[in-house]
Amino acid sequence: MEQFRGAGDKAVPVKITVLRGNNLRGNKAESLLNYVRAEFNGIMLGDSQKLDAAVDQGVDYNFTCSFECSDAGHTLDDMAHKPVILTVIEILPKEKKQKEEKTAVIGQAIVDLIPLLHGQVSFSSTVLLHPTPGSPADAASQEGSCKPSLDVTVCVPEPLLSGVQLSESNLLKVTVETAYSVPEVWNPVSGSGPPCSYVAALQVPLTAEKEQVLLFSNGLLKVGGEIEPMGRPRKWPLGPLLASGAQFIPGVSIEAEPIEMEDGDLTSIEDRDFRNEAETNKKRVSWDTERRCFLDADGAACLTRRIAESRLWPVEVMRSPQVGATKGGKAGKDKGGEDETQLSFHGVAYVDMAPLLYPGARRIRGAYRLYPFYDSDLLVKAKRNISVLRESIRASATQGRGRALSSVGSCKAAPSKMFDGGHKGGKDTKESPKRPGTQGKSAPVGTDSVTLVEPEQQQQVNIEGQMYADSRTYIIIEIAFEKSLVPKRSPEELAKRVMELIPARAPLPRRPAGAERAVQEYQAQIASVAGQVLEQYQQLFGPAFLPGEKPLDPTSQEQRKTKLLGELNYSGKYFAFKEQIKTLSVDAQETQPRPLVDCAQLIHFAKEAQLNGDYQLAAQYYQEQLTRDRSDPAHWFDYGVFYMLTADYQKAEECFHYAVSMEQTHLPSLLMCGILAEMGGRLEEAETFFEGATCVDPSNVVAWTLFGLFNEGQENSIQTEMAFLEATKQLRAALVVTPPCRVETGVEPPALGEEEQEVASCESLTIKPDVEGDTEASVVTGSQSCQGSKPGEGYKGGAEAEPSAMRHLATPTRLNTTIYMETVQFLLQNNALQMAQRALAQELLCPEGGLSSSYHLALARLQLLRAEYSSAESSLKEALNDSFQDPDVWALFGHIHHLTGEFGKAQECYERTLDFVTDATDTHPIYLRLGSIYLQEGEFQRAKMTYLRACKSTPSCLTWLGLGIACYRLGELTEAEDALTEANTLNNGNAEVWGYLSLVSLQTGRRLEAEQSYKYALKLNLQKEAVLCEIKALQDHVGFGNPCF
Repeated sequence: MEQFRGAGDKAVPVKITVLRGNNLRGNKAESLLNYVRAEFNGIMLGDSQKLDAAVDQGVDYNFTCSFECSDAGHTLDDMAHKPVILTVIEILPKEKKQKEEKTAVIGQAIVDLIPLLHGQVSFSSTVLLHPTPGSPADAASQEGSCKPSLDVTVCVPEPLLSGVQLSESNLLKVTVETAYSVPEVWNPVSGSGPPCSYVAALQVPLTAEKEQVLLFSNGLLKVGGEIEPMGRPRKWPLGPLLASGAQFIPGVSIEAEPIEMEDGDLTSIEDRDFRNEAETNKKRVSWDTERRCFLDADGAACLTRRIAESRLWPVEVMRSPQVGATKGGKAGKDKGGEDETQLSFHGVAYVDMAPLLYPGARRIRGAYRLYPFYDSDLLVKAKRNISVLRESIRASATQGRGRALSSVGSCKAAPSKMFDGGHKGGKDTKESPKRPGTQGKSAPVGTDSVTLVEPEQQQQVNIEGQMYADSRTYIIIEIAFEKSLVPKRSPEELAKRVMELIPARAPLPRRPAGAERAVQEYQAQIASVAGQVLEQYQQLFGPAFLPGEKPLDPTSQEQRKTKLLGELNYSGKYFAFKEQIKTLSVDAQETQPRPLVDCAQLIHFAKEAQLNGDYQLAAQYYQEQLTRDRSDPAHWFDYGVFYMLTADYQKAEECFHYAVSMEQTHLPSLLMCGILAEMGGRLEEAETFFEGATCVDPSNVVAWTLFGLFNEGQENSIQTEMAFLEATKQLRAALVVTPPCRVETGVEPPALGEEEQEVASCESLTIKPDVEGDTEASVVTGSQSCQGSKPGEGYKGGAEAEPSAMRHLATPTRLNTTIYMETVQFLLQNNALQMAQRALAQELLCPEGGLSSSYHLALARLQLLRAEYSSAESSLKEALNDSFQDPDVWALFGHIHHLTGEFGKAQECYERTLDFVTDATDTHPIYLRLGSIYLQEGEFQRAKMTYLRACKSTPSCLTWLGLGIACYRLGELTEAEDALTEANTLNNGNAEVWGYLSLVSLQTGRRLEAEQSYKYALKLNLQKEAVLCEIKALQDHVGFGNPCF
């Protein structure tokens, strides 16, 4: 048994006192002569005095026994996994000629000592006395009578662990549950053969110097036909007890868990049917045993280091006869010291322990495949060259204890031998034929024993172990810690650190304006007039209300009212009060808020300006949005994304910081702060922002993926794996709960005779949410694809009802998506190109990803943002191979041709895009650019239809301007003026709108309007020379419109 340093050098006595027995029954109906025997760790601690008591009455034992906890005796690890066993024994009456007393065991009780390892110095409990089969207590329990029990107290004079030791130590719990789909040649016990023991074993370090082999030898072979019940109790790692009920750990059971939440193998959807069949109908071996291990600080650190060095830990399994593991010792002499220990059905499961190094992780549980045991596989997978089962049996044979493996327990492990290049494989007597160099079925994937094993020591084929692979045997194992090996920062600590980096700002005071201010002034004036009237009342009649005075009768009230009104009329105050209230009432009614453009429209116009390369106008729209509400973090975030587009990262970071200062939990801003902090080399800040984002929304796929990408850049493989696995889990959960579907929308072009009706209806349109953008945000083309450093690459989509930052932070957008593609959409939308490239690289390595159409489309968007037009075109051609009818691909093709000046090809791509049954993600830039091409080519009717559709879906100044131009060229002056008026309402600073309004006024003979519109066009610096020349020619023709005339 391993020794531990817990109680120090001196021994600490542990006292167990059995106070009383309750509801005891013996073989005699009247009285019960009995005593209690206490055992711990295989040693009898003592017997109580023999007491005679009436049946079903309490027995006051007041029996105290003790043992010493020390490094040399009963260790802390013994107390962790071994209980105190209390056996109640009845003394039966002597028969004639009987010399010795005859006894019978009534039952056994179990006292768990784990509270002492939690720092307690004493505890009391009433433990159930489990009856032995056939005893009177057993019969009484079956009848439903009161169950027998013992009142017990346990105490120590001082804590077994100091405060520091208690905080640094840990408690490991290893539970081996059930092995399913075991080889069919295994049969339950029958008269034809000896009974077999089914053994599982693994080795763990408990201190820095020594290790422990945990043996689970009480496996029970069962036939199939029913599912193992959930909620079944876990067993103590003890040998057979007299009372079968005493083998269960009180208050601990095996609970059901969804397969998708497991950590091991066989968790995919394809494995569900096999597992259901195996766990219902096939043979299995059940252990259901939990082994606790006490780890001191050095042991926990050693275990952490070992897992980091080798993440796969072997759990060996075998079948052996219970009659003994060896047969004599002659074979050892004949073989020159090499024993003939039989390892029948020697298999191994490789448990991935790396998830236990995730911050905050305390438990793994899963189904792990069993493979035939080979030393070469053990060396490659686990970096070990010793079989713990083989060594345990050899040690037992050496000590002459052939029955050592017939019960559950532990044995001292040999010194751990990690891979040092000098491995020599052993051999098992049951592993007879030579193993081929390539054994794909028997070894885990990636094993290549040929290069590691010397030719003269080629291992033999494990025929019996191969049955595990053929049967697809798997074993359910749970490994849990009381404390996580790697602590995780709490959400409160992360929030505090974020606040230290970006202090929170107090909300700006809200000042009333417009109608609200007028109403407040009106209410204040009412209060002032009421106060003056009350003052006049008090002058006439004294105090209005006196305490204890009776209320006035109605006649007196009417008299006072008449007198007060008369006095007010006589003094002229009534008229003055009336005029004051009347004036303010009119002001409140007339002061209505001006019909302003809302924030969603401002964002829409800003992105449209980015589309045309007018970044100055886009900045004005963002600034106007901020003037509306500077305390809204979404406004600051949008402004920061704009600076990301212009590559002004310093100002972008200021905006994101300002957003976080307004709202410490604004998830998109936290993520962008982390990205910019990493770009600036401030890695600690970046980690704080990313980890804080995962605490703000633990179910967010993008946050976990970005956290993983950050750790991947820092070569932190454990953290990277943890973040990506969590992102994948959240993605699957979101797809199961709310599977998204792409909404197919089709806006039919209006009939040729409906122009007037369309124009009239479009005048009353307001900005509506971009339905296409919300339903299919995973592939963002069109306007969002045209972001870059050149004009026309900065638009990101139509108007949105919800903040654009949140659109890729909600539910997943496609059933066949991956965590990396979800993150790429968020990064491209917010112009974080470096991180987007890293996410795309991970998409290539992802088994569910690869060179898919969505990958090529996202890559094309990234290349377009960098103005790499030829590369983007090549990527789109690859995307068309898989999805020829994807409107987003054709839309992006059109944008590339438009930006490179190939307007004919752009027109073809845009028309093809609009002809599909399913609309593109964002049709606004398609309408704008296709309409401008039609105007250039003189196809004014087609331009009118295109702009009408744009005005109906996402109206803006440019859509109304394009419609107005098309109508003007068609000679439809009234419709043209209506459209240009709408454009001027949305943006009265557009010089081209004023120019065409001047043309319309000249055509309709309105001198004043023509002159004023012309002056505004010149004042706003109209750049289009063709329009200026046309205006001047028409002015010369009609003889007015120019102030110089």
